[in-house]
Amino acid sequence: MATGFSQRVRLPSGRSPRGPLVPAGPGPLRALTLTLLGLVLFLTVTGIVMVQSAGQVTAIAAGRSPFSGVLRQGSFALVGLALMIVLSRVPTAVLRRRAWWLLGAGFVLQLLVYTPLGYEAGGNRNWLRLGPISAQPAEFMKFVLLVWASTVLAAKRQLLGRWWHVVVPILPVVALSMFINVLGGDLGTLMIITALVFGCLFFSGIRIRFLAGIAAIAALGIAVMTLIKPNRVVRIAHFIEIDCLSSAEHAQGVCWQSLNGFWALARGGVFGAGVGNSTAKWSWLPEAETDFIFAIIGEELGTIGAGVILLAFALLAGLLIVLIGHCSDPFAVSVLGGAAAWIAAQMTVNVAVVLGFIPVLGVPLPLVSAGGTSLVSTLMAMGVVLSCLREEGMARALGSGATAGLGRGPGSGPGLGAE
Repeated sequence: MATGFSQRVRLPSGRSPRGPLVPAGPGPLRALTLTLLGLVLFLTVTGIVMVQSAGQVTAIAAGRSPFSGVLRQGSFALVGLALMIVLSRVPTAVLRRRAWWLLGAGFVLQLLVYTPLGYEAGGNRNWLRLGPISAQPAEFMKFVLLVWASTVLAAKRQLLGRWWHVVVPILPVVALSMFINVLGGDLGTLMIITALVFGCLFFSGIRIRFLAGIAAIAALGIAVMTLIKPNRVVRIAHFIEIDCLSSAEHAQGVCWQSLNGFWALARGGVFGAGVGNSTAKWSWLPEAETDFIFAIIGEELGTIGAGVILLAFALLAGLLIVLIGHCSDPFAVSVLGGAAAWIAAQMTVNVAVVLGFIPVLGVPLPLVSAGGTSLVSTLMAMGVVLSCLREEGMARALGSGATAGLGRGPGSGPGLGAE
């Protein structure tokens, strides 16, 4: 029976609108995303300032520019922020399609460390030198595993009630990456990757008994990988047997770095000595601008400044977890959960080393410590997070528009009209 009018359906053009950098319109999603972005920028800028301060003396002593710290870390920050913005505009569907290619590239870079392009630094062979540029593939692998594991978990979300689908292919792939990494001697990165993947699994809703089994396997693997390196066993034994605060005979040996870190924190007091006024950075504290930069922060900014930095990290990880509740896409949930676990675990390990709670592991403070690969990889991960949140905001806007359109008469909607 004829109705007297025909309908016109507007088909999609094939290019979905990308929307703004952060979710548009008022509401908690936009406010939380802006706060997240502000915290990332705050920590990045803090890192540039503190790397410049911590490394200025050694740069001058080595004949480099006194501003080499800000120039180097600032350059990496600009690259990382540019990649963050680019990735925030890339549809997550594209990232998922390229996840296996990313994984392959990550493995190739890790293996190149054991070729003539690789070199050893700080007792760990996990660096690549490509002309004037040095890079740490294990840091890039964190970003790769975040995207890849989230892709696999999202694709298998209907099958995750069976332990076999939880284990394969995630555990073998992650174990292979960790094994390649630990051969170079880097136990700290192995621990962070474990936390990252565990975060992806936990927030994807994996059953607790599966997670407990995976945690037991991971703990056993870390123990085995620790024992196969004699120098690592010696370091742990020294940490257990020696009290650096009371053992004067080891003050200039195995306790040198830890003691100078303690003294730097003690000199800072409540309000700090002021930016640039650290004495520990005058070749007293090894790795002052990388692994032990938190000691310089405590010395120059005091307990209050160090507390502000820790609060910023806690808020950043907490916001990522809160934002999970605003996401409906399984990929986004896994990415945000894995990123929260990554940042929280890496910050905790770094600060615990400086405070003497665990042995020295060589883990940088995320977004703050000197190190281009670590900074760029973390900012790239934040770019994927922003992409997930942007798409969530767009989905909500389209959903509310469609719902509003249902209340109008025939022909008044944006994609359905009367001729």
